[in-house]
Amino acid sequence: QVQLVESGGGLVQPGGSLRLSCAASGFTFSRYAMSWYRQAPGKERELVATVTSGKNTNYVDSVKGRFTISRDNAKNTVYLQMSSLKPEDTAVYYCNARILVGTSPNDYWGQGTQVTVSS
Repeated sequence: QVQLVESGGGLVQPGGSLRLSCAASGFTFSRYAMSWYRQAPGKERELVATVTSGKNTNYVDSVKGRFTISRDNAKNTVYLQMSSLKPEDTAVYYCNARILVGTSPNDYWGQGTQVTVSS
């Protein structure tokens, strides 16, 4: 049973930092790319960052240079280090794993963690 459990969200002032964590279980973590998405009120969920099984990374333009995604395969955990946070980063952040079941990719999600950037 695939489980993704996020932690680390909270309230932070503009310019501040937070680190999100996502603990994964129920699949061979090291084989799969892991992603962080976010969803702000009234907006669609958007892909924020991805780290591949080979630890290559990709980011949405709005967070480049401010956010860093990383993974620790020994701990089955993916992280999102967020710096220079802006009010527009306020959203629920979700951890995602896209796992092949047979020949079909299935998306798995964590429960989400709230990040609020406000003074």
